[in-house]
Amino acid sequence: MPSPTRPHRIGMIVPSSNTCLEPQTYRILGGRTDVTVHFTRIPVTRIALDDSSNKQFDSAVMRDAARLLATADVDVIAWNGTSGSWLGAKHDQELVQEITDATGIAATTSTLAYLEAFRTFGTKRIGLFTPYTDDVNHQVIAAYEREGVGTVDHRALGLSDNESFARVTDDEMRPGSRDLAATNPDALVYLCTNLYGANVTAEIEESTGVPVLDSVAVTLWHALRLAGAQLLDPRWGRLLMS
Repeated sequence: MPSPTRPHRIGMIVPSSNTCLEPQTYRILGGRTDVTVHFTRIPVTRIALDDSSNKQFDSAVMRDAARLLATADVDVIAWNGTSGSWLGAKHDQELVQEITDATGIAATTSTLAYLEAFRTFGTKRIGLFTPYTDDVNHQVIAAYEREGVGTVDHRALGLSDNESFARVTDDEMRPGSRDLAATNPDALVYLCTNLYGANVTAEIEESTGVPVLDSVAVTLWHALRLAGAQLLDPRWGRLLMS
C-alpha cells in the first residue's frame, strides 16, 4: 500500500503494438492526482489461435516485465491484455501467481478483472464485441461458459493484426453494439485493450439501457480495487463506480 506521501501506483504490462490503453487509461483517470500508472511492454503483434501467437504470452516474458515494474515500487501489477479470455482463466491465475511470487506484489489481468466484474455485478449473460476473428470469439465464448458466463450473441470484426484494432472507429462500433444490446444481455462487453470501446460506453448505455464493460476501463477498475483506491467515474461504465 502507498505511504501517505505518494499516490497509489499501478504497473501495467502492455502489448507492444497497443496504442490505445495508455492514452485511454489516463483519459479515464482525468485530472486525478491520487493514482499514477506506469507501463512496460512485451512483444505482441498478432492475435490468432496458433502456437506462434500463444507464445507471445509466455509467463517468463511476463515475469521479466513484472520485475521491471516492481523497481518502480508499484502497488499492483496488471497484465493489460485479454489473452486469458481464449487461453482460459487458469492460464491467467497461474500467471498472476508467478508474478506475485517473483515480485511480492498483488497482480491481476484483464481477463481476471472481467471475471471479478462478472461476479461483483451478477453478470451471467453477455453480448460480446471484439475486433478479433470469429474463431477467437468462439474460443472466448467457450472459456467464459466454463466460468458460468453465457454469451447471448457476439460480433467479430475479423482482424488479427493487433495494431489495427486501435484504428476501429466509433462509427464502426455503434451498429454492432446496438444490435447486441437489443438481445438484452446483462452487459455488453468490449473485449480488447487496444479497442477504443470506452469512447462510446456512456452513449451506448444511455441509448440502450444496457451496462457496458470495456477492457481498458475494467482492467483499471480492478487494479484500483486491489490498490484500495477510488474507483471510476460512471461515464466510463456505470457499474465500475462500485
